[in-house]
Amino acid sequence: MTPARAIATLGGIGLLRPAPGTWGSLVVLPAVLLGPVACLVLAACVTVGGWIAVRAVLAEGGDQDPGWIVVDEAAGMLLALAALPAAGWIGVVAAFALFRAFDIVKPWPVSWADGLHGATGVMLDDVIAGAMAGAVLLLAGGLW
Repeated sequence: MTPARAIATLGGIGLLRPAPGTWGSLVVLPAVLLGPVACLVLAACVTVGGWIAVRAVLAEGGDQDPGWIVVDEAAGMLLALAALPAAGWIGVVAAFALFRAFDIVKPWPVSWADGLHGATGVMLDDVIAGAMAGAVLLLAGGLW
């Protein structure tokens, strides 16, 4: 496995079946224990590193967004986790559910980003879904 594929699959997590995107989202949940700032920094690093890796993988040819690429789910999930003030299980479940819902249903602007070509489209739709999940969590926390 090339280094780019290792990053794109999160060390092979993307090869798990069924639902590789769900596995890619689940694998980063323990990061919530590091706190919101660490999750935000990790989200940025995973987004940049993922974009570079996905660009290299897509340059090899084939599908424009193969299901086994899950680094994008990790980046989006980390962004959603960054919106949590503490590592409570209810918040983590809410972040996971919101992120996966936005990622699967693809409301605008997630659908717009999903239509972009190349590594930008692969990564950006999940980053936007994570940001939307985070925004909902922050709003809910403010209302609570």
